[in-house]
Amino acid sequence: MPILVSFSGIDGCGKSTQIKILSNRLSQNGLRVGLLAFWDNVALLKRWREFTSHSVFGSEKGIGSPDHPVNRRDKNVRSWYMTPVRWFLYFLDAMSLCNLVVKTETVEADVIIFDRYLYDELANLPLDRPMTRAYVRLLLNLIPQADIAYWLDADPNEARERKPEYPLEFLYSSRVSYAKLSQMAGITMITPGPVDRVADRIMRSFLERFPVARLSDFPLASDILHASDQVLEERHWE
Repeated sequence: MPILVSFSGIDGCGKSTQIKILSNRLSQNGLRVGLLAFWDNVALLKRWREFTSHSVFGSEKGIGSPDHPVNRRDKNVRSWYMTPVRWFLYFLDAMSLCNLVVKTETVEADVIIFDRYLYDELANLPLDRPMTRAYVRLLLNLIPQADIAYWLDADPNEARERKPEYPLEFLYSSRVSYAKLSQMAGITMITPGPVDRVADRIMRSFLERFPVARLSDFPLASDILHASDQVLEERHWE
């Protein structure tokens, strides 16, 4: 069965960059790497969710960038009725995740990296409430845990500068939720820092759990970031 790796964190924390670096490092060392995105490959009722976000809550479309900020209205909607709705949706996603992980057992890959996991949804719940924590523990016991789960911690101000989509206040509260969830789920926190240093922390953590080679055998993060001729073939499975 492939090694399951997941990346979580607030928007703008650098998940995509770190996933690319880790994928290239493992691939260049001879490991077969598969990439899965939680929203594309796991989440259910996506059309209904998108319709609700845009038509009901007035969320702007597109992905935010420093040159083109957008105002997202979805997971940051905090109306009281959204909590039971999210409980229902997250349970469906948990069941979908279970089915997908079973399918990965037959995939020809040594490592499968998830861009977000169920953890990212659970971090969006009010974890200060006892009933919510009980619900979260239930789902954590139901889903297959990632062999190693990374939470990329990030300063909300810097994260929003890179990806301006959500209000700063929401990013701060979301960061607190990730901290609480990381303790509940045993997620590995990666402290903020320059891209190459964060990448080395991730690689060292991976090798501590799965000593497939010496760290010196892997290309430097800076080499991967600046080598335009290195392209990783991304493989997605339904």
